Amino acid sequence: MRPRRRGHVGRRAVAAAIGALVLGPLLATAHALLVKSVPARRAAVAAAPARVRLWFNEAVEARFSRLSVWDARGSQVDLRDVAADAEEPRQLTVGLPPLAPGRYVVRFRVLSVDGHVVEGEFPFTVRSPS
Repeated sequence: MRPRRRGHVGRRAVAAAIGALVLGPLLATAHALLVKSVPARRAAVAAAPARVRLWFNEAVEARFSRLSVWDARGSQVDLRDVAADAEEPRQLTVGLPPLAPGRYVVRFRVLSVDGHVVEGEFPFTVRSPS
């Protein structure tokens, strides 16, 4: 019987750990992350803006991305006119009609130019007039 070689598995584990340390940060930043929105996450606004605007840390493929706004009853309330500015490929927008006071949820699903899909949502509130 041949003796087992010690250290062979240990070297693989060390190589895997080094690979994770080197590639981990690169892979973590390979997705389009939401960096700013109007309205902001959990904002309470006096009146809804004419368009919801989302900015990402990298360009998104507008043709394959979705952006919508939903009311508390689960109805889609945006104008369904999702657009991206050719001069600002990191921004995605959708129009809004005048919204009644209440809570709304912005939902998005974007395809970044590197092929990764990112989904998310966040609420905002339109306040009642004082």
